[in-house]
Amino acid sequence: MLMVCTATPGVTKPQCLSSQRKLDQTRKRYGQLIGAMKRAEVKIDPVLAAFRDQVLFLKHNLNAQAIASLHQEMVSVEADIASLIKEMEASIAEADGFIKAMSKA
Repeated sequence: MLMVCTATPGVTKPQCLSSQRKLDQTRKRYGQLIGAMKRAEVKIDPVLAAFRDQVLFLKHNLNAQAIASLHQEMVSVEADIASLIKEMEASIAEADGFIKAMSKA
């Protein structure tokens, strides 16, 4: 979204264009950041729902046989959590990059 720089006292056209480029880059990075955060957000609810289901199941069926049968489900939930953590780490890395880019600007 390149804007036409208008005459502003004390601001040269190259300064204006440079500022506009930085703004455009910041907007693009912000969009990427929001996208990464939304991708991570989408994965939170299913993992939490599975976790809540397992807690409820344990509350109602806390015995040795039930606990033994949960092993495979635990492996699945752990995999979901690991995937969620990776998405969140990617989102955090995107946010860190955005903040660093803003600091340099």
